[in-house]
Formats: sequence, C-alpha cells, structure tokens
Amino acid sequence: MATPTSRKKSAAKPTLDFGHAWDYAPAPESIPVGLKKRYDLFIGGKCVAPADGKYFASTNPATEKKLADIAAGTAKDVDRAVKAARKALGGPWGKMPAAERGKYLYRIARMLQERSRELAVLETMDGGKPIRESRDIDLPLAAAHFFYYAGWADKLAYAFPGRTPSPIGVAGQIIPWNFPLLMAAWKLAPALACGNTVVLKPAETTSITAIHLAEILADAGLPEGVVNIVTGAEQTGAAVVSHPDIDKIAFTGSTEVGKVIAKGLAGTRKRLTLELGGKAANIVMADAPLDQAVEGILNGIYFNQGHVCCAGSRLLVEESVAEAVVEKLTTRLRTLRVGDPLDKNTDVGAINSREQLARIRELVDSGVAEGAELTQASCPLPAKGYWFAPSFFTGVTASHRIAREEIFGPVLSILTFRTPEEAIERANNSPYGLSAGIWTDKGSKIFKMVHALKAGVVWANTYNKFDPTSPFGGYKESGFGREGGVHGLAPYVRL
Repeated sequence: MATPTSRKKSAAKPTLDFGHAWDYAPAPESIPVGLKKRYDLFIGGKCVAPADGKYFASTNPATEKKLADIAAGTAKDVDRAVKAARKALGGPWGKMPAAERGKYLYRIARMLQERSRELAVLETMDGGKPIRESRDIDLPLAAAHFFYYAGWADKLAYAFPGRTPSPIGVAGQIIPWNFPLLMAAWKLAPALACGNTVVLKPAETTSITAIHLAEILADAGLPEGVVNIVTGAEQTGAAVVSHPDIDKIAFTGSTEVGKVIAKGLAGTRKRLTLELGGKAANIVMADAPLDQAVEGILNGIYFNQGHVCCAGSRLLVEESVAEAVVEKLTTRLRTLRVGDPLDKNTDVGAINSREQLARIRELVDSGVAEGAELTQASCPLPAKGYWFAPSFFTGVTASHRIAREEIFGPVLSILTFRTPEEAIERANNSPYGLSAGIWTDKGSKIFKMVHALKAGVVWANTYNKFDPTSPFGGYKESGFGREGGVHGLAPYVRL
C-alpha cells in the first residue's frame, strides 16, 4: 500500500506515518486472449508482410517481457496502403449508399462490444493501463463512437444545412499510445461515416489492438481497402504525412511533432487537424465539495497514470482550503494500489515505456531542484517494468518546469489562488489550451469562469468525462479542429 512521503530539494524523508492499510487478494483478469507471435500490416483487406521484411518487438511495460513482433512499415507499404484506399474510394465504398455505410459502422460497434473483454486485456498488456480503465472506459467509448457516427452516415445533410457534403477522399490518421483503440475509433468512425477511406498509423509501442481491430473490420465485411493499418515508427508516420495522394491528415500526439507536421503541410492542398499536448488546470474553489473534488483529482491524474493529454496536472486550489485539500489528497494517496495492471484491484498501472519513465523522472527531479516539495506514495514498486509512484508537488510557482511542461505521468503540481479572477489568470497562463476543470457549488460561478477559460473542454464538478456526442479539441499549442459530436464530421467532408 502507498504511504506518502515528502521530499524537498535533495532530502528524502517520511513526514507522515499512516501505518499499514488494508490489503486485497489478487484479482487478475481471467479472460483468455488470442495474442499472436507476429502481427503483419493490414492493407487491402488482408494481413500482409512489410516490404522489407522487418519487425520490431512490442513489450509489456509492466513486465518488460516481449508480447509480439510488429511489422515495421516503410514508405513502400504506406504507398501500397494509399493505393488500396484510393481504389476502394473509387470502387464499392465510394458508390455505396450512405445508409449502407452506416450499417457497417453499426456492425463494427456490435463486434467491439462482443470482444470487449478480450480487447481490454490486450490494451492493458500492451499499454500498461489498469484493466478497469481499459474495460470500463476505453472499450465502451470505442463502441459508442462507432454507434454514434453510424447514425450520422445517412444524415450528413442535416449536419450541414443548406450545404452539400461529400467525402474529402483518403485520410491519413496517426494516433498516440495512451488510448490506442479509443483513438482509432475516435478517428475512423467519423471518417467512414462521411464516406472516406483511411490509412491508419498506430503508435509504435501500442499497435496490437489496432491489428485486432483490423480483424474485426474484415469480419464485419468492410470492403477491401476502406481501412488500411500500417504499423511502424516515426519514419512510417512521416511517410503517411508526406504521401502526395493523401487528402487529409489527422494527428494526435505531442505539440513538437504537431508543429513539424503543420510546417510540412503548409502550402499543400492537404487538410489538417491536430490534437496536441496539454497542461490542464483543475480549479478547486473554497465552496466546492472537497471530498468529491479529491476523487475528481484522482480521476484526472492518477487513475490513468497521467497518460492523457487533458490530465489535470495543474491543481489550482483557493488559498483558504488549500491545507484541507492537501491533507485529504495525502490521505487518499495512501490508499492507491500500484501494481499489476491486469489485477482488477489496481488503481495505478505501469508507465508506457522506458523513455516516458525517464522523462517523468527528469521533470520530477527538476521540480525538487527548483525548490518545490514532493509528496510521493512510498509504496513498493515491482522490480520489473516501468513504474512511478503517484506524487504531487506543493510550493509550486508558475515558473517551475513542472507547472509549465506536460509531464504525462502520475505527478500533480499544486498552486494556490485567492480570487476567481486570479484562478482564471493562472489557468490561462499556459501555452496550452486543451481542457480545464472547475469545482464549486455555485452554478453562476461555473458559467462565469467557463467563458473566461481558454480551453477547448471544461468539466464542472467532474473530470475526464467523455461522450461521443460532445466535441473535443484545443486552442493555442493544443492544436486545432474538433473530434467527436457533429463538429467531428466537418474535417472529413467537402461542402
């Protein structure tokens, strides 16, 4: 069990002793999974070997054991995929009535539901997130996006009154490692509903569920070439972005890579949407229900290892209740269970990769060196795998790196404010503008602050709640364009 300790600068000493918390018997997920030894590319409705015959290992971040070999796609493979997508666009998919397209999306959604437990286990093994999150959040939302956009397939004229929508053509989609299957559904569903064909490139470290999704697409009878999945590293993604016969790029990932993509596509005919990094402010007012707010804080940063671009990694607390919030958070931190992601009791799973763990440690060390005080769960971490104990900093100022840079880990920075105006100013003092949260019992205060916050999504008295009917996206260096809802159709149609 986790027992918080405190560290400032180079010192490391326990400041609180809660004794031993309760324990649970292990509860491992027992659903069998069909994990293959080797995963090929999915091009033209078939699994095919990469052009140069090369593969790379996919590793379980909780054990550091190899899961499978993944095909390393090349520019030749991307070209094959684009040609297959173009052929499908001019063939049966492009000529298919919209209502028939919708039936395919409904079928895919149902098949995702039928295989959800299996896919959740694969997602957890490949990415390190707790099985509760994969099972209860990722998979239901992935199916929900296909259900939602299936309903729009034959109703696009109502989404754009007075306009005539048509598909843009072949879409190149690049997704990150934090929500592999959900991000695939998030991008594929609206593109297919609008009649486009797709070349999808999943993240290098989390490609397994994308290929299992390809099997579902094939089993659903989706015409050959409508969706093509090319796995690989950065070079594969660059080949997708630069391919001359792709009409639109949708990218979710880091701000740095997003800037490179935007620069490369400037002046071309390609459309572009970007969903990039974030440094979200989670604001707790003095009149907020504090116990509920603390649970929202945990949901916003710890239960997902901080592996979400909209993670509430900056906690802004009204000064008069700051001590109480820190005390409650410290107590709650003690109860978090860190360990086997496949155990249904686990709250905090593994960090996705060795490289990401090194990034988290480097930023945490910078916070300590700059004078902030670190409180960290002193729970025993497994000897193998990539782990970081849930942590938070107090004594943080806006100049600290931990308050400015996206950390993508279970680390929270706590700052204080005295007035709503100061909270808004501090929240907006960031190059990012993806999301924010507000905790208060005053509805009028919520509405006033929401309009002043420069964030694409603002949650009130909750955090990290998603719905396919609601648009998601950011401002400033968090990107542009929206995914989800009616707004999510716009990037995939010509009007």
